[in-house]
Amino acid sequence: MFAARDRFGIKPLFYSIRDDTLYLASEAKALFAAGVPARWDAEMVYQALTGPGLPDRTLFTEVHQVPPGYYLLASRGGVRLHRYWDFDYRGAAEPDDPLDESAWVEQFRAALDEAVRLRLRADVPVGCYLSGGLDSSAVLGLAARHAARPIRTFTLTFDQVDYDEGRIAEEMAARAGAEFIPIPIRHADLADHFAAAIGHAETLFINGHGIAKFLLSRAVRDAGYKVVFTGEGSDEVLGGYAHFRRDAILFGPGHRDPAETQHLLDHLEAANPVSRGLLLPAGPAIPLDSTYRTLGFVPSWFETIATAAEKRLGLLADDFSRRFAGWDPYRVFLNGLDVPGQLTGREPLDQSLYLCAKSVLPNYVLSVLGDRMEMAHSVEGRLPFLDHRVVELLCRMPLGLKIRGLTEKYVLREAARPILTDTIYGRQKHPFLAPPMTLKPDEPLFELLQDTLRGPSLAALPFFDQAKVIALLDRLPHMPDSEHVPWDPVLMTVLSTCILREHFRLGPG
Repeated sequence: MFAARDRFGIKPLFYSIRDDTLYLASEAKALFAAGVPARWDAEMVYQALTGPGLPDRTLFTEVHQVPPGYYLLASRGGVRLHRYWDFDYRGAAEPDDPLDESAWVEQFRAALDEAVRLRLRADVPVGCYLSGGLDSSAVLGLAARHAARPIRTFTLTFDQVDYDEGRIAEEMAARAGAEFIPIPIRHADLADHFAAAIGHAETLFINGHGIAKFLLSRAVRDAGYKVVFTGEGSDEVLGGYAHFRRDAILFGPGHRDPAETQHLLDHLEAANPVSRGLLLPAGPAIPLDSTYRTLGFVPSWFETIATAAEKRLGLLADDFSRRFAGWDPYRVFLNGLDVPGQLTGREPLDQSLYLCAKSVLPNYVLSVLGDRMEMAHSVEGRLPFLDHRVVELLCRMPLGLKIRGLTEKYVLREAARPILTDTIYGRQKHPFLAPPMTLKPDEPLFELLQDTLRGPSLAALPFFDQAKVIALLDRLPHMPDSEHVPWDPVLMTVLSTCILREHFRLGPG
């Protein structure tokens, strides 16, 4: 038997070997239905709570993934995995391509435009997810040039100004001659659909944005649409997140005065308050010595996860912590990759992009914010930024065209400038996040958090110490809002672990 997964992990592919039988499925729940026991994999729970997710494992015992860019061959001799594609970033010592900036911009525009044009092929109308960000706006602008009729756009809106992009998206829809459909989301909606969303995601949440995407795809289906464009993948290949800009400041080519470096870091953090603890480090971190020994630097997204891990470690049950006292989640992750072949000799920013594309991209972004939430309502998401020709072009591109100073996705910004509003062209990346539940203590989502973590559901989990969690809940009213932001994803992880256990009746691992 031959089975393959796409290059980037847009679509899931799970397998299990049990009683000399190979089972393959697109969801873990299908394997449970086929007889694989629904049990936690304690090692992978610890890995998920403290470090990067692995491309070939899941939270469940005996349930494995075919990694992105791999195919599986099964015969009487056993099951083997083979890599058929990978991100091949240019070496730091390789001479620059002779193309000048304008030629790179034109090449990128042509590649992305062709990726959009190809993905307009359908027997049904193609809609477009639209935020107030650069990625979905660029896709909409290019698609509008090729479409025979106005494109219908779907935009999530929130009732908290720092997280709502409705007005900016509506302006972009008008610029593209598109139809604008806002989908308002309240915390009550997130609470009502938490269990359904996590049942489709089959993994842990760090924010309510996955539930919001679940509701967005439902609205698309209810509007009669089966296919939508989405901008997912752009940040992971173009360096869109704040932590990639931090890498560019700290590890980019050339020499920078320490005072200037600190000034840029301070500016980056001040301009991204919603990213603290999610995309930028916030507070003490668990040790990352093994990463430094292996790579010669520590990617900022590793640091960010390590600061959240330090917070989670303080909530773990003592016996669970002791069980994995010697576990280094970053060493475990790096040991599963081809470090000499794909990382050594590359620029630190490209290494950081590569590592993110092996963990966060397939395990979270393309799952919780992508295919799982779309297919929950039989909606097909199409991702032009993850056309392999676009990505292969970006792998050869000079770093200064991805991040220039504090400007992220520079080449995309310039390539799409003629089709963007001035607001979006000049706006920095704003991550797609639902408002933190801890900032809304009178809303149903926070009530769900309190009821679940103070009740028998958390008590039944072997991973957390309920007394420590309750002590944290008791401290929340006395914390400033700025501290709620980094603690919110930690509590969301604990809550989603409880809901996941209940949904699948997961046994101990």
